[in-house]
Amino acid sequence: MKKEVPEAISILTGCTIGAGVLAIPYVIAQAGFLTGLLVLAALGIAIMIINLYLGEVILRTKGDHQIPGYSKIYLGKLGWFLNLFAMIGGIYGAIIAYLIGEGLAFKAIFGGNELIYSIIFFIAASLLVYKGIKTIAFSELFLAGITLAVIISISLISFGHFNANNLTGFSLGNIFFPYGVILFAYLGTASIPEVRETLIKNKSKIKKSIMLGTLIPIAIYAIFAFAVVGATGINTTEIATIGLGNLIPGVVYLGNIFAIFAMLTSFLCLALALEESFKFDFKLNRFRSWVLSCLIPFILFLFVRNFAGFKQVLNYTGVFAGGLEGILVVLMFLAAKKYGQRKPEYEIKKHYILSTLLVLIFILGIIFTIFGA
Repeated sequence: MKKEVPEAISILTGCTIGAGVLAIPYVIAQAGFLTGLLVLAALGIAIMIINLYLGEVILRTKGDHQIPGYSKIYLGKLGWFLNLFAMIGGIYGAIIAYLIGEGLAFKAIFGGNELIYSIIFFIAASLLVYKGIKTIAFSELFLAGITLAVIISISLISFGHFNANNLTGFSLGNIFFPYGVILFAYLGTASIPEVRETLIKNKSKIKKSIMLGTLIPIAIYAIFAFAVVGATGINTTEIATIGLGNLIPGVVYLGNIFAIFAMLTSFLCLALALEESFKFDFKLNRFRSWVLSCLIPFILFLFVRNFAGFKQVLNYTGVFAGGLEGILVVLMFLAAKKYGQRKPEYEIKKHYILSTLLVLIFILGIIFTIFGA
C-alpha cells in the first residue's frame, strides 16, 4: 500500500474524529444506550453513503473545487449559495467548538485561563493550516495515530469498571435526542476533496480510502460509547472524560490529552478545506483565504463563548449545517450522474428510494430540533 493511501484515510478519519466524540457517551446514555447505539449506527451508514456520493461527484468533474464549487456546477447558483452557507456555517461552528474545547482541556490539565489556552492553540493550528496540504497530510497521519491510541487506552481502562446494567434502555421517543451531537461527530465530508487531492495519482484507491476513513470513526465511537457508558451509566457527563475522572483517578489527564489531539486534527482538516474553497472557488489569494478560514471564526469564537456552551455549539452545528450539506450532496450526486464531465474511477448505483430516505433523515432532524421534539 503506497503511503498516499494511509495519508488519505488519516485525513478523513482525523477530520471526522474531533470534539464530538467526547459528547457522544452523554447523549447515548441520556437517550438509552440501545437507542443511542441505533442512531450512531444509522447515521454512520448514512454519512458513509454521503461521502461515497461526494467522492463520485468529484471524480465526475474536471478541475479543482471544494464542495460549494461542485454544487454550483450541478445545482446552479441557489445550490452554490446553500452549500456555501452549510459549509462555512458547519466549519465555523466546528472551529468555534474546538477553540472552546481546547481551552477547557488545557485548563483541566494545567489550570489557568482557558481563553489564553484557546488563543495559543489558535495561533499554532492556524500556522499549520497556512503551510498547506503536505504539512496537514503528515500531521494528520501522526496525530490520528496518537488520537486512536489514547481513545483505545481510555476504553480499556473503562472496561475495568464495566457494568452491563448500564447498557440497557430503548425509547423510540428519544431517537432524536442524540441526533445533532452524533451527526456533528461524523462531519468530515468537507475533507473528501482533500482525499482526492492526496490520491491524485492513484484515484482508483479513493473509494477504499473513503470507506475505511468513515468506518474507523464509526468503530471508534461505538467502542468509546460502550466503554464509557458501561462504566458511568446515567452519570455520564457532557464531556465524557470528566465523569470518568470522577470514577477512575488519572483519566481526566489522559482524556484531555486525547481531546487536545482529536480537536487539533479536525481543526486542521476543516480549516484547510475552507481555505481551499476560498482559493479554488473564489480565486482569492492564499493570505485572504487563510484570514477567512481561520481568523474570522476565531473572532466569532471570542463573541460566541460568552453565551453558548460546548454541547450547544456541537448540536446546532450538526443538525443544521450537517443536515443541509447532506441533502445537497444527495442532489449533486443525482445531477452528476446525468451531467458529469468525465467517467469516474468508481460508481455508486443510483437508488431513488435510498436517496429519498437520506434526505428525509436530514429534514426530520432539522424539524425535530426546531420544535424541540
